[in-house]
Amino acid sequence: MNEIKIHEVGLRDGLQIEKQVVPLEKKIAWLEGLLAAGIDMIQLGSFVNPEKVPQMADSDRLFQHFSRSGGKPSGAVFSGLVLNEKGLERGLACGVDLFCMGVSASDTHSRKNTGKSTEEATGQIIAMAQAAMKAQKRIQVSIQSAFGCGFEGPIPLERILSIVDKYLAAGIRNISLADTAGHAYPPQVEALYGEILKRDGQVELACHFHNTYGLGLANCYAALRTGVTYFESALGGLGGCPFTKVAAGNVCSEDLVHSLQRQGLLESVNLEKLLETARDLGRFFERELPGFILKAGSIVNFKKAQ
Repeated sequence: MNEIKIHEVGLRDGLQIEKQVVPLEKKIAWLEGLLAAGIDMIQLGSFVNPEKVPQMADSDRLFQHFSRSGGKPSGAVFSGLVLNEKGLERGLACGVDLFCMGVSASDTHSRKNTGKSTEEATGQIIAMAQAAMKAQKRIQVSIQSAFGCGFEGPIPLERILSIVDKYLAAGIRNISLADTAGHAYPPQVEALYGEILKRDGQVELACHFHNTYGLGLANCYAALRTGVTYFESALGGLGGCPFTKVAAGNVCSEDLVHSLQRQGLLESVNLEKLLETARDLGRFFERELPGFILKAGSIVNFKKAQ
């Protein structure tokens, strides 16, 4: 089995829907907690209009803090989400390692999210990805609403695969499927990733599931069975797209890590340190977070203590 990677998106997807704006200093503290826990692939923010998503207004400063302070560990990858050329320029200027960009397979969601149709957004994203690659930056492209849309319902398989084909034709081999509306279920996950691997067995695959209907972790296991190696999750299970019909949290990072460690995977991650940061998240927002391991404790640690 190829090495499994957690791509922590809590500082971006987890926070973007929160009305209580998090100070830069608190984001830095949470980021340092994630790094101390051994999470070395982290999405720090998105380069979007701060009027639409105020929580992301300091994304540039967050990247710059670590590039200037020298506090970034060797081997750590800091990613940023970009939606347009201006966002790409901002990301290039402040030290983004991995540019994440994508298009929604749902035309309705695409227009609400970016103001463009799926076809228009696809052309724009491919051009941006090629520009980032020319600048010798790592990229990951995604297909949002890949498993269904809160506005349009089921998305035809052909529409998703046509976007995949365009990515592959452009020389892009790092593709994430995002379950923006949380409609995915395990057999569907296995079938869709299987179709992509039939097209290109060397493609690097990522998954991004929301827990809207309670199947997030089950879908991660379905993706794992098909050969997906990058799992996007959020500390505390926070998150949700502000532009989808029913917004719900991401797969919870500490729950995902705990479940994988029960199989002997991801043992480089210190689960207790991850839980410490998740607890601080809950204290800041003054509410109970949806993560199960925060409430029940770790069976992994219990077994090791016996």
